[in-house]
Amino acid sequence: MALLQEIRTLQFRNCPVSSLVFEKPVVAICGPNGRGKTNILDAIHYLGFTRSYFSQTDAGSVRFGCQGFRIEGIWGWNGGRMTTTCILRETGKKEFMVDGEAMTRFSSHIGRLPMVFIAPDDIALINEGGEGRRKFMDTLISQVDPAYLEALIRYNRILQERNGLLKWMSAQPSASLTLLDVLDHQLSVEGTLIHQVRKRFMESFLPSMTAYYEEVSGAAERIVPQYVSQLDAENMSALLLKGRAADLHLQRTRTGIHRDDLETRMDGLPFRQTASQGQRKSLLFAMKLAAFEVLKRAKGTPPLLLLDDIFEKLDERRMENLLHRVCVLNNGQVFLTDTHRERVSAILGGLNVPFQLIEV
Repeated sequence: MALLQEIRTLQFRNCPVSSLVFEKPVVAICGPNGRGKTNILDAIHYLGFTRSYFSQTDAGSVRFGCQGFRIEGIWGWNGGRMTTTCILRETGKKEFMVDGEAMTRFSSHIGRLPMVFIAPDDIALINEGGEGRRKFMDTLISQVDPAYLEALIRYNRILQERNGLLKWMSAQPSASLTLLDVLDHQLSVEGTLIHQVRKRFMESFLPSMTAYYEEVSGAAERIVPQYVSQLDAENMSALLLKGRAADLHLQRTRTGIHRDDLETRMDGLPFRQTASQGQRKSLLFAMKLAAFEVLKRAKGTPPLLLLDDIFEKLDERRMENLLHRVCVLNNGQVFLTDTHRERVSAILGGLNVPFQLIEV
């Protein structure tokens, strides 16, 4: 089991302190908005995933006016200690090290330090299109299946090459289809593998998500989440061939596992069209709690849980239910942020769990 004992940052966003030592399993970081509470959680996320939870680029995580950053974490690890370090050089080159040894492939680190992050903007997983839900599935599965992550990396690379070729061929009407045939075959191989893993994984994940929704919401309505893919009805080779003419015309690949989704219906109707704000929050937390449970089963220990400003988004009952499950029942390490010191102290004190309060 990995427990974060200390984190050190240099020139990372507007982190309020350069070093923090964590002495309790539950750590509450409190202070006014704009003081950098969320950035501390994002720095921890970097140590697990080698990237930000929020920013699309590493440059977006550099403190204003600076060039590059450094994040270092010291972990209790299997009875010993482990150090993870992420450095963005002034040149824009990123390095990641474990106990001083440079990782040649960052993807090999994913899953070593399993984490689940819950942030206010995550409600987009419920309210918006499928891209965020695909990313949610991919991030979760990649932490338990390294081969899946490698297949996903290959798929995305081939997809980019195919889209580039489609754009080139649109200006070359007489171009040979040989290279397109090769890319279609490669894309089909990786896409088929990814679809099979997603489908198998979701068969165990979705019932857990449904059960957690009932527990979190305490409501009588019935939800039915479902993994939906174009490959459910037809193999990918056939889909690509059938859609080739339209792909050439539009200069992009319209079929494949990059169009998959995790759809939910409630009482037989699309969830997004009928759900209240409270129901949407309940579904979001059900997804995250199910992810927590899946990682716990796969790894044998609870993942690290990062909760950003959730008290502003949940009513008191849902808040206490969530914290009781993650802090008391699972005995894992939890980091949370809040603007009100007294509120978080009262709630955690009522749960009778050892916690550390850090003010920024």
